[in-house]
Order: sequence, then C-alpha cells, then structure tokens
Amino acid sequence: MRTCALLFLAACAASAQQQQKPPPLPRPSEKEKPQSPPDETPPRPGGEKEPPPSEDDLQKLKWDMTELAPVVTRHQSGKLRYTATAGRLPIKDPSGAIEAEMFFVAYTLDGAEAAKRPLMFAFNGGPGSASIWLHMGALGPRKVVLEKEGWMPDQPYRLGDNPASALDKADLVLIDAIGAGYSRPADMKKGKKFWGVKGDSHAFGEFIRLYLSRYQRWPSPLYILGESYGTTRAAEVAGFLADRGITFKGIILLSMVLDFETLETTRSNDLAYVLTLPTYAMIAQYHRKAPAAKQEEVVRWALTDYATMLARGDALTGQERQDAIAQVARYTGLKPEIVDLVNLRPDVQVFTKWLLADQKLLVGRLDGRYTGGAPQQFFETRFHDPAMIAISAPITAVFNDYVRTTLGYATDLPYYTSATQLSTAGDFQFWRKWEWGNAIEGFPDTATSLRAAMVKNPYLKIMVMEGIYDLATPFAAAEYTMNHLDLPQALRKNVSIASYDSGHMVYVRDEMLTKFHDDVARFIGTIR
Repeated sequence: MRTCALLFLAACAASAQQQQKPPPLPRPSEKEKPQSPPDETPPRPGGEKEPPPSEDDLQKLKWDMTELAPVVTRHQSGKLRYTATAGRLPIKDPSGAIEAEMFFVAYTLDGAEAAKRPLMFAFNGGPGSASIWLHMGALGPRKVVLEKEGWMPDQPYRLGDNPASALDKADLVLIDAIGAGYSRPADMKKGKKFWGVKGDSHAFGEFIRLYLSRYQRWPSPLYILGESYGTTRAAEVAGFLADRGITFKGIILLSMVLDFETLETTRSNDLAYVLTLPTYAMIAQYHRKAPAAKQEEVVRWALTDYATMLARGDALTGQERQDAIAQVARYTGLKPEIVDLVNLRPDVQVFTKWLLADQKLLVGRLDGRYTGGAPQQFFETRFHDPAMIAISAPITAVFNDYVRTTLGYATDLPYYTSATQLSTAGDFQFWRKWEWGNAIEGFPDTATSLRAAMVKNPYLKIMVMEGIYDLATPFAAAEYTMNHLDLPQALRKNVSIASYDSGHMVYVRDEMLTKFHDDVARFIGTIR
C-alpha cells in the first residue's frame, strides 16, 4: 500500500544587511489569486452551489505566476531582534519559464554576519503538507498557545512569543510544498511534475539553490530540518544536491520515515508489525492498559520473540499460538480476542479503535496520548485521529491572522494546510496521485540517498528525533532504518538519536518543546 504517513518549513529571508535583498518586484496583489479558485464554487440561483469540478475541469485550472517582491518586516521577540521575509520563489524549467512558485517565510537575526550564521531550511511532510505545523508549533519566534500538554485550548486562539525558537542558533527558512500553503503550480499538469518523490525533492533542491543565490547565503553553514514525510524529502534533497555542489553540515530528521517497508503494515510485510508494536506498548502503558515495561525490553521482545512468532505463521502449535496471543495482548493492552481475530497482527487502525473501546474512546495516531469520541457511532467510525483535530484548528487560525497582520503578506489566495485542498473534485485524491517510483523496486526508500550524501560528505551529521507515542512514524522503525544504512564504521558516529515523551509533533508539549530547542542547539553547537 503506497500511502505515506501524514506528516508535516521554509522560506527566504533578507537579513538586515542591505546586500542580501533581491531586486525589487511587484508586491502581492489580486493577481496572485488563481484564475479559477479550486476551493470555491459560485452560488447557483436559489442559494445552491454548482457541482464540484470534474477531472477535466481540474486540468483547466491555472494560477498566476507573476513574480512578486517579498514582504520584509522587522520584529522583536524577547531578546531577539530579527527580520522576517515572506514571499514566493519561482521554480523554472530549463528555458526559464516559471512552472511553480514556492511560498516561504524566513527569519534572519539582525546584526549577525550572514556568511558565518547557520542557515536552516525546514519543512513538514504530507506529502503535500504546508510547513505551518513546525512554523507555529516549534521553530518560529512566535507560536500558537496550546495547553501545557499540547491539548486544544478554548477560543479565542492566541499567538505568543516562542522562547524555544531555534532562531537564537540559526536563521530559519520555512518552505511550503507545491500545492500547499501559498505555493502553487502554474497549472495542474505542471503540478503533477512535482507530485512525486523525485519531482518534489528536485523542486525543494532548486528552491534551496535559488535562495542561496538571491540572498547571498552560499558561504553560510547549511542545515535541513524535515518532519515526517519531510524526512523522506530531506534525505532525497541531500543526495540530489550533493551531486550539485551543495552540501549540509547537519540534517535533523524529526519523526522519521525513510524506508516505508518499516511502517506499511500489509499482509506480506511482517516487519512493520514488529517495529510498530513497541509504540503500542508505550501508549498502552500511558493509558494504564498494560503493565510497566522498559522501552528497551519491549523493542528486544518485538525484534526476537514476536518476529519469530509471525515468521512461523500457521506452523505455531495450538498452545504456542495461545501463548503468543497472551504475550501480544499483555504488551499492547488489547483484548486477547482482538489479537486472535487479527492473527497476532494489530495494525494502527485496529489498535487506536480498540485499546479504549471499553470507554468508547479512540486513541490518536499522531500522538497516542490524545483520545476522543467517535464522530459517528463507534462502530460506524472507520478511522478518526483525535490528535490531528486537537491542534489543526488553533494553528490554522493563528497562522492565517499572523501571516497577514504581523508579516504583512496580504493576498486573497487561500492558505492550504494540505495540497489535498486544491480541489473539491471527488476524484481529486492528492496522495493517490503521488508518484512513489517504480513498483518493481519495492517500498519507497530514500535511506539510500541519505547514505550517499553521508558518504560523499564525511562531515555531515544526522540527528533523529522520535516521539515514543507516535504511530505515524514509530520510533523502532526509525532506529531500525538507521541501523541498516550499512555505513562505514567511521561514519556511524555521525548519527545521534533524541527521544521524546510525546507523539509525532514532539514539540506540542511545553516540556518537550524546551528539550527540542536544547537538542537542536547542541546539535548545531557540536557541529560548529
């Protein structure tokens, strides 16, 4: 199954120094609005709306590619004085025609020497996600105010200073994928060029090259921070740019997925069940549905005894199968009857639905600490993620106000948190249109690209950040991937791991946000 874990920064910035500013261009205006807004349908007489557009209608959609000047503003947050730059950079074909424009917000510290100042490109994943989550939740100098544990606050949602912003250690460029945020292709046909593993990473690679040129940052120490599918992209971008003379000092892989075999639970792929079970155990313990067990113990059991049980399949004797059911139930907190029904292989949908079924609650996929009721009746709800719902509304509302009022980026173009919102057409299913590569090659995998980048640049350091309650990109899967890069011995020391008592977005908890900042600061400081 070629679906990707949902997952979720970017920009350009002109610093206070005059020489970094690109040539002036027209400012954002109505021209930026797509010729046929894909998310709106004009009302019909009597208040009815026209039917949603068809696939043929989608092909007719075009967006204005007139290049406009970025909006530059100055700010202070706490002790940090900085310049914010919001705008779009063009992605051109070899003839110079603009095929897409990528939106970014960049933050540069005032008074710093640009040539020596670390520069970090950051983005969320999806694929097709905007980088609003990292921007408003972790990296930016201003962030949405959530409850202390990351729970949804009551309205009105608020913006506050972010004392844990990474801006104190590096300039930041937060980038939105084409089709998400304010990033748009020239038309849907050209959009398809960028909606795949290779096309997407090449677009981000070209964005980085152009940013370095326009803002005169080629001498700066360079970093990437990718989250979720953003880690898949980060690995591919690093490999792509290594052959083009652009290398990085460090790459941070937050909620990592490089090898999709480690998390795609199919009938023929027992490995993903083995690597997901330790996260089930951590979540079950959090909800007091399983006895205490150390993380290392559960991982060891999963990689040995559990893997052997699954490998033997129907060869298990009756008593061996009953013992296996009891052990899986003990670690996961699921009822033995459920474990038996799924043949010892509970997937994420089964686990999140049945762990707290006695309370009629569903468990979060992005963060297993979250719980919520079923939107429909319990048995009618196929899947629902309380974790995504809890943070989506506050972050979306706060950013839409922030980008217009604080950053001054005025446009009628809708800010899409996901490229899936490009159209209301029933047959427009963005993730299913994603080009994963040749099926003969097996599961999507960019771990080989990361390895190539590390071998070509022996100074490149990697930090993997993982949340123990994350079911979208389980921590055991990330560690398994990094342990199977087949790196030369001398390069293995370049990989470090940071673990968090949180979920996919490790930073939504106040305590973990502080740890996130400190880990990033140490990572950059160690490399420097």
